[in-house]
Amino acid sequence: MSQQAVHVRIVGRVQGVWYRGWTVDAATSLGLSGWVRNRRDGSVEAVFSGNQSAIDQMIEKCRIGPHSARVDQVLVEPENNEVQPGFNQLPTD
Repeated sequence: MSQQAVHVRIVGRVQGVWYRGWTVDAATSLGLSGWVRNRRDGSVEAVFSGNQSAIDQMIEKCRIGPHSARVDQVLVEPENNEVQPGFNQLPTD
């Protein structure tokens, strides 16, 4: 299967609710590479790279998030930059 990559922005009550840590765990369990970080505007952004099925599963998980989150919107667009192996939590941008 070919590797795909997407850039995702999650909007809602997604900071201060363990969203980034949850994303690292969920993406790693699906075998995805990429990263996640908070944004100063209160959203969370992430890049997911891997097989399309795992990416689709992760996007669906992002629509729900961890227990304390309230997700209002998940915006998805293609990611054209090379994604390094592994999944990391990055500093706020």
